[in-house]
Amino acid sequence: MPVLVITGTGTEVGKTVATAAVAAAALSAGRTVAVLKAAQTGVRPDEPGDADEVARLAGAVTKAEVARYPEPLAPATAARRAGLKPVRPHEIAEAAAKLATEHDLVLVEGAGGLLVRFDHEGGTLAHAAELLRAPVLVVASAGLGTLNTTELTARELRRRKLDLAGVVIGSWPDSPDLASRCNLADLPDVSGAPLLGALPADAGRLAPADFRAAAPGWLAPRLDGTWDAEAFGVREAPPGGL
Repeated sequence: MPVLVITGTGTEVGKTVATAAVAAAALSAGRTVAVLKAAQTGVRPDEPGDADEVARLAGAVTKAEVARYPEPLAPATAARRAGLKPVRPHEIAEAAAKLATEHDLVLVEGAGGLLVRFDHEGGTLAHAAELLRAPVLVVASAGLGTLNTTELTARELRRRKLDLAGVVIGSWPDSPDLASRCNLADLPDVSGAPLLGALPADAGRLAPADFRAAAPGWLAPRLDGTWDAEAFGVREAPPGGL
């Protein structure tokens, strides 16, 4: 698994922090890691982006971006409004493939959800994953509404014959409500893939040393972690994954 594509079911689901946790767990297992942000939006040229945040939390990763745009919009829209060149899926795939020749694991973090457009021709992260023939990890929210967006994402991945590695909950609340607790059983059902971890709410606010020490405990062994799904309350998930 030299390349793993990480997408969210939408914005603000904890995708960047989940990417950092996967990176930290891989580093703790002795692997070399690169993080590639497909398209960074909403930051100026001198501001840190998502790849920088992953490096801050996870540690010694190689960080890279394909492009960045100043307005916090979908990449295609942000590129058009800034008068800048849009990102093409083949550029993402080429950058990831190059990093894969030099690292044990390359994490490609998307922008928003799977079908957010990178260019005016409709290129998406899904197209880049197709070119890379890479598995896709889906980061989902915990509560009400997540079943619909997770199932839609899973269906689109399967329609494209892409490998859905599994689902990670990007922010597990300190006091989960009924919907969140029920979703532990329902997410594997609707996605047809295993639940591979759950990050605690506000994990990204931990000190980096504490984040790195804790990250393997949030992720399943398939992601170099030690998370015990059954002990967390997850029933056995369907086979699949990495």
